[in-house]
Amino acid sequence: MGFDFTVYKGSHDGKVLKSTTHKDDLKGDQVLVKVTHSGACFTDVHYRQADMVLGHEGVGIVAEIGPDVKDLKVGDRVGWGYEHDSCGRCKSCLSGWETMCPDRQMYGSADLDQGSFASHAVWREAFLFKIPPNLSPEDAAPLMCAGSTVFNALHVANVVSTSRVGIIGVGGLGHLAIQFAAKMGCETVVFSGTESKKDDAIKLGAKEFYATKGLTSLDIGKPLDHLIVTTSSQPDWHLYIGLMAPCGTISPISVDNKDLTIPYMPLLLNTLRIQGGVVSARKVHREMLDFAALHGIKSINMHFPLNVNGIENCLKTLTEGKMRYRGVLVA
Repeated sequence: MGFDFTVYKGSHDGKVLKSTTHKDDLKGDQVLVKVTHSGACFTDVHYRQADMVLGHEGVGIVAEIGPDVKDLKVGDRVGWGYEHDSCGRCKSCLSGWETMCPDRQMYGSADLDQGSFASHAVWREAFLFKIPPNLSPEDAAPLMCAGSTVFNALHVANVVSTSRVGIIGVGGLGHLAIQFAAKMGCETVVFSGTESKKDDAIKLGAKEFYATKGLTSLDIGKPLDHLIVTTSSQPDWHLYIGLMAPCGTISPISVDNKDLTIPYMPLLLNTLRIQGGVVSARKVHREMLDFAALHGIKSINMHFPLNVNGIENCLKTLTEGKMRYRGVLVA
């Protein structure tokens, strides 16, 4: 018995392939979700040459529930993100840090037969998130990873409303980070290579904007309590290290396989902290969704159909740096 559904996979030559996944009848707290929307993240580009189903910013409708499901019901709107499961018993899980569980099940390393580039998916109720009523599915999808990641960086760094927060990059992550920081009441300072995104940054809540291309030094007046790095490659750390207030936090949250090389003495003498980060744990993720719904935080989206051609065009737009600012696939 069970059921089959359509999925879209990566392949060794990078082509997106339509395929089918089979799942047995639901057991435990498993939930069958009919996908209506999926965000597209640059991580999907990284994995498009892997033999796995792509996509991890899923939103859809509960189509069927397992025997041990407690809260969700058929018809509920739900979403899921990068993490699908954890052991529930280790120190990390018991302290609300299941994203650090040694047995965490995450996109790219577990459940490779399903993802959000699909017609359906089966996940545990424990790792699904109800979508607030006043948040549309196309706005909710990019929050499942991008929103979760930037909100977690602000949360872990203990950002407060009186903080002066710098954000490097106005892209898929950065344009959401600007909104979250601004709606938290922070003095939000944005850095980008050129002036081309200045108007967008100001509209999204930036109080100050600095174009940095070709500069060897920056003067921004008051120092930064926090710096969120959202660019696809590391910045010139020499340009930014002198902007930090004592005891400030630098939070790199984008993927770069190069080593971190940063001026050592300013770090030491100013008691700076470098804080890595991934997506939010579930409690923080729920708070992120509620906060976004309350304050009207939405990504700026480009829409594509959820099929092979749509996915190919979406990932091409993303790879070429032409996405403004998140791609959303619509079933």
